[in-house]
Amino acid sequence: MARSKTSAPVSRVASRVVGIDHISIRVSNYEKSKAFYGGLFTFLGFEISDEYPSTIGWTNGKTRYWIAPAEGRKKYRIGDVGLHHYAFQLRSRRDVDALQGYLEGQGVRIVDPADEYYEDYYAVFFLDPDGLKLEGMKYGELTAKRKRQRKSSKKKG
Repeated sequence: MARSKTSAPVSRVASRVVGIDHISIRVSNYEKSKAFYGGLFTFLGFEISDEYPSTIGWTNGKTRYWIAPAEGRKKYRIGDVGLHHYAFQLRSRRDVDALQGYLEGQGVRIVDPADEYYEDYYAVFFLDPDGLKLEGMKYGELTAKRKRQRKSSKKKG
């Protein structure tokens, strides 16, 4: 059995994560955030999974996103300890552009517009009502297209 730097035993594969089930965030203004996320998630193809008097969750069948009122500090700043941003993987670059169009139409603050930020990594970054940074992104679309083209040209040649 391998040992970590702290000398604690490390199992080879005791458990496997198969996905991220949900995230739950706290918001300063529940009704305002509920309206923001409700519109965003409708646009992104999510549905309400459950709703209770002070919490609501949306799902797309693969992951869930929950909000509830904050109980403590009501101000979020990027760079504080905690979540830096949350990324939604989209189907295509076209979907990233469509998301930006939706956000612009809603008056949402876009902090980094749709662009290629890394090789074949296309994304738009925006803020929720509390300033939590969110991202709509597509990775690998151009690489997959090039592979398909190479495969197709090999079959023809």
